[in-house]
Amino acid sequence: MTRIAVLSGGVGGARFLLGLVEAVDAADITVIGNVGDDVEVLGLHVSPDLDSVLYALAGVADEERGWGRAGETWQTLEEVERFGGETWFKLGDRDLGLHLVRTQAMRAGEPLSAVTARVAAALGVRPTLLPATDDRLRTWVDTPAGSFPFQEWFVARGHRDEVDRVRFDGEVTARPAPGVLEALRQSDAIVIAPSNPFISIWPILAVGEIRQALETRKSPCVAVSPIVGGRAFKGPADRMLSRLAGGTGPDRVATCYQGLADVLVIDETDAAGAADVESEGVRCVVARTVMEDVGSARRLAESVLAAALD
Repeated sequence: MTRIAVLSGGVGGARFLLGLVEAVDAADITVIGNVGDDVEVLGLHVSPDLDSVLYALAGVADEERGWGRAGETWQTLEEVERFGGETWFKLGDRDLGLHLVRTQAMRAGEPLSAVTARVAAALGVRPTLLPATDDRLRTWVDTPAGSFPFQEWFVARGHRDEVDRVRFDGEVTARPAPGVLEALRQSDAIVIAPSNPFISIWPILAVGEIRQALETRKSPCVAVSPIVGGRAFKGPADRMLSRLAGGTGPDRVATCYQGLADVLVIDETDAAGAADVESEGVRCVVARTVMEDVGSARRLAESVLAAALD
């Protein structure tokens, strides 16, 4: 048995997890998910990153669109638009079912972690999926155009504004959700999935006890770079690295996890930057990190595990 704890954001983390469950027993995996991008839409509590992981592991994700449910329909949203409601955040009919159940349960006093466990079981998801915290924690971005809640900047504004700072409302009081610290302390390896460091992983690390658990870890921690050839496959990770970390080389990714990761896995395209990573005090492993399908995701997961358990 090899117990793996994975810190994960949305799409990139979800793709990596599809490979990881092929490489090890799914029951030995605990996923600690970002909730900094949670948002209330039409009165409903939406957890986009948790749901991306949930849908991917359940085999019901829309692979073509890259988010949401496969076979989705949009009749409810069409009616919302007809009546003048907000439609900037796209909620499909199948997706709404989850948000309705989650919102009702949370309003009745059930914590997010308990709702997530119940929904994951209903979808047959075998890895343990935990939100980083049950407390309110929200990502904000400061830009030259002003300060915005994460989803307003990312979705409504199309993340077109450059980011000067990322901050987390609620970080002072947020506590880890039940099971999170135990998963980190009892793991044989900790993996930071190939997610945007600033808006997918840093919100998890904003929970002080989680960061402390990584700083005092006894098991190895391996981070996977989300950057290939200086570019992100999707989203603003490359632009944010350039502005906030001074470049898009693999060494700049390493600085995002200073003192938290023992190893950084980078793509073959970036092999020339391996020495720069190691100059930051982080061991560098070169592998193919592009995940075109489940097979390539599995090979990446095997490379990550080999780096962790070497």
